[in-house]
Amino acid sequence: MKAEKTGRRRGARLEDAILDAAWAELVEQGYPGLTLEGVAKRAGTSRPVLYRRWPSRTALATAALGRHLVQNPIVVPDLGNIRDETCLLLRELSNRARPDMIRLIFDMQKDLMEKQTNLAEVRAHLRAEIVDSDVMQTILTRAIDRGEVIASRLTPRIVALPTDLARHEILMTFQPLSDAAIREIVDEIFLPLINATDEGTSS
Repeated sequence: MKAEKTGRRRGARLEDAILDAAWAELVEQGYPGLTLEGVAKRAGTSRPVLYRRWPSRTALATAALGRHLVQNPIVVPDLGNIRDETCLLLRELSNRARPDMIRLIFDMQKDLMEKQTNLAEVRAHLRAEIVDSDVMQTILTRAIDRGEVIASRLTPRIVALPTDLARHEILMTFQPLSDAAIREIVDEIFLPLINATDEGTSS
């Protein structure tokens, strides 16, 4: 009876079961130990079912990571100013980047190179999968409404700058961001580029 029920799963229910199994395998085995066979067995389905949706373990791991991020979103409430909100965002980003998750990204690199892709493409894929994930844009929209920042200065690269610098620091050190690092990123690099108080001095 259990096998029959497993066999009847379709659509989102089946995909959720597979991605739950894939994440559990990643946590227990790490990326090097992840196999489609192991995930299929844990999920109570078959390897061909997995392969039709995710043709490689890299694709499956990326999807499982994306679902994990969806289930554990970063939420930054309105704190009244862009500085405190950006600092909180970087702290939450750092807290979520556990050593095992960092190791997962590094372990995926060999497979990514063989498929002629890279971490930037994986990141773009994850962002496309996660609905309403751009917390930075929410923070900036509030800041614009308050008159804190100059909207014309918000190029895509500048908008991504705080989180890109935070990720770089975490990936290079394998350590959580220090309070000093967060202050440097926000106060010395990001805010001077967008601060509305500097409008009169800009040429």
